[in-house]
Amino acid sequence: MRSITGILLGRLMRNIMRSPDTIITVAITPIMMMLLFVYVFGGAIEAGTDNYVNYLLPGILLMAIASGVAYTSVRLFTDVKSGLMARFITMPIKRSSVLWAHVLTSLASNALTILIVILVALLMGFRSNADILDWLSVAGILGLFTLALTWLAVIPGLTAGSMEGATAYSYPLVFLPFISSAFVPTETMPKVVRVFAENQPVTSIVNAIRALLYDGSVGNDIWMALAWCMGIMLVAYFFASKQFKRHLG
Repeated sequence: MRSITGILLGRLMRNIMRSPDTIITVAITPIMMMLLFVYVFGGAIEAGTDNYVNYLLPGILLMAIASGVAYTSVRLFTDVKSGLMARFITMPIKRSSVLWAHVLTSLASNALTILIVILVALLMGFRSNADILDWLSVAGILGLFTLALTWLAVIPGLTAGSMEGATAYSYPLVFLPFISSAFVPTETMPKVVRVFAENQPVTSIVNAIRALLYDGSVGNDIWMALAWCMGIMLVAYFFASKQFKRHLG
């Protein structure tokens, strides 16, 4: 017998597959940005690497995830406003299954997006000497980052008064990589901008992924990346759970 979470997860995944605008926005947008930066701006950007797509890819993956989790807010907002959420929580099921279905849907759909972006990057010349353990570490970091932002997305999904309000929080997350080491080394930035860039989560996560993919020497970046992901996830989970309990009455 399938679990309630599995049934709800299947419902959400079917909705995603039937929605081409979701696929276009989440998969095509980061690919277009990667093409733009590599083939239009790449020749003018000094990143200290012969192959700019190698330098750029980790940041593009984070932007894809930040864009993708916005749809978690949209799906939750739709369930709340349509009354479907209220109906679910009155049924004799484990109520946390409702939220976990949305979270796992985000994890699955973003994994698909990441795979598509990496395949396109390979066609553009991306190459890595990472071994299987390095790739598993990269997958783990990206998974934690997805969970952290997804639980953050749950909050506006439950509280927003409009569709625009449910997705507005994602805009700063999508553009945060621009003020990090995702596109250029932080050493090239003005001092004030550099201080911010070097002490925000995206830089640590990007640096850790980049090190795992290309030289295998991550140093403290991987611990900083994990700390940021876990910290954001725990705080977001706390407030998301608190808000969900309010919906339970």
